[in-house]
Amino acid sequence: MEYGILGLVILALDIWALLGVWGSSASVGSKLLWTALIVILPVIGLIIWYFAGPKGSVQAV
Repeated sequence: MEYGILGLVILALDIWALLGVWGSSASVGSKLLWTALIVILPVIGLIIWYFAGPKGSVQAV
């Protein structure tokens, strides 16, 4: 059960990262590369994106 909750947390964070990538002003090619990294390596990709990825302009409502 603990791994299921951890998996859901990672999934939610990856979705948040993907929204940040696609809401950024980066080029489409860069967005595709970041998306591939986050999807293929969910945990490591998320960490790399957090520190080095394009910053999004997505605003909370």
